[in-house]
Amino acid sequence: MAFYNLDPAMGETLARLVAHLARQGRPDLADQISITWLRYPESLLDRATSLSGASLEALPVAGATWGGDRQRYPASVVKLVYLVAAEAWLQRRLMEEDPELRRALADMVGDSSNDATSLVVDLLSGTRSGPDLPPERLAGWASQRRLVNAWLDSLGWPEWQGSNACQKTWSDGPYGRERQFYGTALENRNRLSTDGTARLLQAVIAGAVLSPPACERMRQLLRRSLDPGLRAADPENQVDGFLGQGLPEGARLWSKAGWMSQARHDAAYVEADGVDPLLLVVFSEGSACAKDTELLPAIAASLVNHQRRA
Repeated sequence: MAFYNLDPAMGETLARLVAHLARQGRPDLADQISITWLRYPESLLDRATSLSGASLEALPVAGATWGGDRQRYPASVVKLVYLVAAEAWLQRRLMEEDPELRRALADMVGDSSNDATSLVVDLLSGTRSGPDLPPERLAGWASQRRLVNAWLDSLGWPEWQGSNACQKTWSDGPYGRERQFYGTALENRNRLSTDGTARLLQAVIAGAVLSPPACERMRQLLRRSLDPGLRAADPENQVDGFLGQGLPEGARLWSKAGWMSQARHDAAYVEADGVDPLLLVVFSEGSACAKDTELLPAIAASLVNHQRRA
């Protein structure tokens, strides 16, 4: 069963918005972008604690998508997956609670640190980076690195079919066995869809994917400040140039952004006065989109304005 109900009117709104943005000097946007937009009748925060799992699936969630099932390179949005996986490992006692792990998770999400992500992936998989490996040893190493994928598959969510979350994130790129693992044509890169990302973020916000305390810890890390002074002091604030920049004053934001030379992405849950709560995931690909700091804010501003209550 789909985790949201397709709303034709929302779908038409999304199609018009993509066409409008394309006419503003983005001629290839329709192929370069994926969007999943969900709308809730009330706050989603910790909603699952008062419902059974079946009831949560039955919530009246309306949504629309533009290429939401298309697999794209997620850049640092994949760190949301590693955050949830780390809490799942801790809950199942596959990893031990450790202050250094908590510091790495906070930096991985709050500052989008690639160094912190490297440690988290090592702990999730029991692997280490290093020089090339002979084929037989690389096969065993690669099997370990796919443990997060196996966990994702165990969720039974159709939106995760075809996804891949087994690679570290890099500033300069992979070397040694990490480059071997990517494949000669980079065919083993990470890949996610906006639908799959939206389902995972919804589960975290609602407190449905793991225990309530674990979900609350994740929500605390995903919470973003919209205060202009704090944003100005942090050039890596994951708000400016992303969905958060398009939100009204006083809005509340939980998000994880991703940016590199060929991508600009964001996954966000938003609550604002006079607006139905919404969850919005946008992946945009190509060098033009990566440099476009106005695209994601324009999408957020338009859809939030569309959801304003009379």
